[in-house]
Amino acid sequence: MQAQAPMLLVEKAKSTTIAMVGNPNTGKSALFNALTGGNAHVGNWPGVTVEKKEGKFRHGGLTFNVIDLPGTYSLTTHSIDERIARDFILSGNADIVINVVDSTNIERNLYLTVMLLELGIKSVIALNMSDIINREGIRIDTEKMSEMLGGVPIVMVSATKREGINELKDILRDTSSLKHPEFKIPYGDVIETAISKIETAVKKLHIGYDTRFTATKLLEGDIEITETIKNNGGQEVVKVAMREAAQIEESIGYDIETAMVEKRYAFIDKVVRECVKGKSYNTVSLSDRLDNILTNRVAGIPIFAAVMWGAFQLTFSIGGIFADYIDSLFGTLSEIATSWLSSIGVPHLIVSLLTDGIIGGVGTVLVFLPNIIILFLLLAFLEDSGYMARAAFVMDRIMYAVGLPGKSFIPMLIGFGCNVPAVMSARTISSERDRLLTILINPFVSCSARLPIYILFTSIFFPKHQGLVVFSLYALGIIIAVLSAKLFKLIIPSLKGHVSPLVMELPPYRFPTLKSLLAHTWERTSSFIKKAGTIIVAGVTLVWILSNLPAGVKYASEFTYMGKIGSIIAPIMRPAGFGFWQAGVALLFGIVAKETVVGTMGTLLGGEETLSSAIAHLFTPLSAYAFMVMSLLYIPCIATIGTIYRETNSLRWTLFSVLYSILVGWVAAVVIYQTGLLFT
Repeated sequence: MQAQAPMLLVEKAKSTTIAMVGNPNTGKSALFNALTGGNAHVGNWPGVTVEKKEGKFRHGGLTFNVIDLPGTYSLTTHSIDERIARDFILSGNADIVINVVDSTNIERNLYLTVMLLELGIKSVIALNMSDIINREGIRIDTEKMSEMLGGVPIVMVSATKREGINELKDILRDTSSLKHPEFKIPYGDVIETAISKIETAVKKLHIGYDTRFTATKLLEGDIEITETIKNNGGQEVVKVAMREAAQIEESIGYDIETAMVEKRYAFIDKVVRECVKGKSYNTVSLSDRLDNILTNRVAGIPIFAAVMWGAFQLTFSIGGIFADYIDSLFGTLSEIATSWLSSIGVPHLIVSLLTDGIIGGVGTVLVFLPNIIILFLLLAFLEDSGYMARAAFVMDRIMYAVGLPGKSFIPMLIGFGCNVPAVMSARTISSERDRLLTILINPFVSCSARLPIYILFTSIFFPKHQGLVVFSLYALGIIIAVLSAKLFKLIIPSLKGHVSPLVMELPPYRFPTLKSLLAHTWERTSSFIKKAGTIIVAGVTLVWILSNLPAGVKYASEFTYMGKIGSIIAPIMRPAGFGFWQAGVALLFGIVAKETVVGTMGTLLGGEETLSSAIAHLFTPLSAYAFMVMSLLYIPCIATIGTIYRETNSLRWTLFSVLYSILVGWVAAVVIYQTGLLFT
C-alpha cells in the first residue's frame, strides 16, 4: 500500500479540471459525450437538486475531469441553473473553461464569451457545428477572431460528427501554454473612468474575483455580486458604484446596464463582420423560411397538433405489427415454464408465482414495448431536429393568456417522456412563482408510463382509432394542466403576479444523426425496461401474494386480501363506470409506477392470454375511456411525488399536488362517464 501512494499523488497532480459552459442548444452535451466517450457520472450539486454531470478522459498522459455546467446566456443570473454555472466559474475550481459556441449563431453566443473573457480565466473556444457552416459556405477566420478576443485559442469542432475533437484535446493537453486572456471591452471614456474608480476600491477587499469584472457587475447593478461585496465589508464600494452609475445614467439619458450591453454587442458585431465570411446575414436562411410557416401565429398551433397526431398514428400503426409477436412469445414462455416446472416437481404455488404473477404481469407491460420504442424514436427526432423548441415558442401566447410563461411548456414537453425530469427542468424558469406553478401542473402531462394503459384499452375498444383516442388523452392532459394553472393564479394569493417573458434560443433545424436518435431512444427505453425488471416485478409479485392470501381462498377472488382492498375502493369508482375491485386495485398499485396498472390487471385477470377478453367483459368503450382519463390525471407516481417534494422543499405543496390530482382525476372520469350515458 505504501508503494502506491506516490503514484496516486502523481496522478492527482496531473489531473486538470475543465468546466464546459455555453448557451442552451449549442451542442454542449454532445461535445461532453465526444470528449468523455459517454463516461459520465450524474449527481446533484451540493445543496440543490440540479443535475451535475461529470466525466473523465485521458490524453497525452494527462487526466482531465470534465464538468458540464447548466446552459446559460450570460454571467448575470436569472434561474437556478444560471446561478450554478456562474458560481462554479467564479469559484476558481476550474483550471480551464471550454466555451462552447454555436457557430451558426455566433452573434448571440459571443455575448457569454466576452463576459467569460472579461473575467480573465483560462479559456478555449469550441466553435461547434462546423459541419453545418461548411455546408452553407461560411468561413470563420479563427486566427483573426482569436487575436480580437485577447489571444484565446479557438477550435472548429462538430461534436455530432466527432470532427476537431483531437485538436481540442491537444490544446487542452498543453495546459501550460494557455494564458489568462488580456481582454477588455472598450466601454468609452465615461464608463471606463467609473470602472477604474470602482476597481481601485474593489482591490482593497481581496474577495478573489477579477477586479475589473467585479467593477463592471457592480456598475450594472448585479444583485448577487452586490450582495457578495456587501457581505465582505464593501458597503462603501457599493455606494461608490451606485453613485457612478447614477451620474452616468444622468449624462446619457438611459440606464447604464443597457449602455454596457450595447457596447458588448457593438464589439461582437465588429468581430463577426471581420471574421465571418461567405454569407450575407440579411439572407433568409432555410431555418427562417421554415419558421415563417411552423411558428406562424395562426398556423403554428394546428401544425403542432397535426405533428403530434401523426406521431401517435405512426406509433400504433407500426408498433401494432410487433405487439402480437411479443404477446405470443410471452404466452409460449408461460406454457413452457408451467410444463417444465411442473415436470421437475416445483410446488404449484411457486409455478403460479412465476407464470401467473411475474411472467403474466410483466408480459402484459412488455408487450407494448415496440409502441414505446417508436414513440421515443419520434420524440427524439422532433427534439434533435429543433422542432420541439419551436413548439414552446408557438405555445407562448396560450401559456401567457392563462398566466404561465412560455418556458413552462418546455417541462410539459419533457413530461411526454417522464414527469420526473420534467418537474426538475422547471429550474430554468427564473420566477420562483412561475416555477412552482409549473411544477404543480406538470403531473397532468401524460408520461410514457401511462402509454401501456392506453395501448391496452384502445386496442380492445378503439382498434380503428387508436392514434386519435390517445392523442385526445395527451391533449386533455395539457388542457387540464393549463386550466389548473389559471385556477391557481385566481385563487391562491402566493401564485398571483406578472408572468415572466419567454427568452429562449431557437436552434437551427438539423437532420438528426442516426447514432444520436438511437442513443436517445435507448436511454429512455432502457429506463422503461429497468422498471419492468424491478419496480413492476416487485409490484406484480406483491399483487400475486395478496391475491393468494388468506390461505384456502380462490386465487384472485374478491375474498382475498387484494379483493378486500379493492372492494373498499370500488364504490368510489362506481360513478365513473368501473366500480369493480380489480380496477380499484390496479389504480392503487399505479401509484408505485403507472405501468403497474397494466401489470396488476394482467396478474389479476389471468395474464396476457385472457386479459383482453376479461377487460372486454368488465368495461364498455365509455367506461374504458373514463378509466384512461382517471389513469391520466389521478395521483402522480411515487418518483414524481418525491421529485415535487425535493424541488419545492415543501410538504404542504406536495400534499396539495397529490390531493388535487386525485380530485381532478375522479371528477373528470365521472363527468365523462355520466355525460356519455346521456347519449347512449
